[in-house]
Amino acid sequence: MAKEVILSGMRPTGKLHLGHLSVLENWARLQEGNENYYMVADWHTLTTGFNDTSALQENIRDMILDYLAAGIDPEHSAVFIQSHIKEHAELCLLLSMVTPLSWLERVPTYKDQIIQFGKEGKDISTHGFLGYPLLMAADIMVYRGTAVPVGEDQSAHLEFTRELCRRFNYLYETAVFPEPKALFAKIKLLPGTDNRKMSKSYGNDIPLDADDKLIAERVSTMVTDPARIRKDDLGHPDVCTVYTYHTFYNKEEAPDIECRCKEGKIGCVACKKQLAKVLSRFMAPMRERRNKLAENPSLVREIIDDGDDRARKTASKTIAMVRDAMNL
Repeated sequence: MAKEVILSGMRPTGKLHLGHLSVLENWARLQEGNENYYMVADWHTLTTGFNDTSALQENIRDMILDYLAAGIDPEHSAVFIQSHIKEHAELCLLLSMVTPLSWLERVPTYKDQIIQFGKEGKDISTHGFLGYPLLMAADIMVYRGTAVPVGEDQSAHLEFTRELCRRFNYLYETAVFPEPKALFAKIKLLPGTDNRKMSKSYGNDIPLDADDKLIAERVSTMVTDPARIRKDDLGHPDVCTVYTYHTFYNKEEAPDIECRCKEGKIGCVACKKQLAKVLSRFMAPMRERRNKLAENPSLVREIIDDGDDRARKTASKTIAMVRDAMNL
């Protein structure tokens, strides 16, 4: 398989949780044999969180630790902070000169999110929010990315990037930008403890750095089969959040748990305690790696500096090609 240039990142809006872990594990799997750039997208945080940046630096630090603890290897991947690479901003500006306004306005999430945030009393009808798909495109294009791991809900953003690559190459009779393809991972989404989408804002998440006590607390609040009142009532695992987690993290015992639940031979409290132990055991090695890194901030800084340098070298080469194509 040909070597791919892969770019991905997350916004540091708060602590990462178990819902993010499958994404990080997928990034880790893609590291071998590819050229990888994994960023902390702090500029993107400002598109909706511009009014309160008090926790931004702490969130950036936590996200770097989570990346590394989850298996992102700085020997194979450039781990960097978006705002440290000014070439992202320059390319975004230059691309804005050739991007039709209608392309930005038709992005599916644009009007939906303006309405949603408006209901919450926040106005995000800003130039930055309108242009966030363009900044996302610049993030990919500045590394001349060829593949991007995305979810189905992000396919429109990637198609926007592909259109922009074609438009730039056509306008300036060049081949600077390859059209990146989507890497759709078959990742099942882990629900929150209340069976809604897992989110810190809902208070239904399990942070990646959670200790055994917090894990047990969060698991104890999980939604179970509402029809079960007594522990010997016949259960319905397919509607139980606890059982969903067992299918993720306790695959060997999940079939037995399913049978015992349906037969009323295991109560919800016991099932939750079993899950808490499984999650604690599963998360312990990652938490240990994270704690060791947190105790060695100079090493983390070296990793970031090295990732920034590697990203900057690639990005600066792209900018030179773009300037040449545009006769700047």
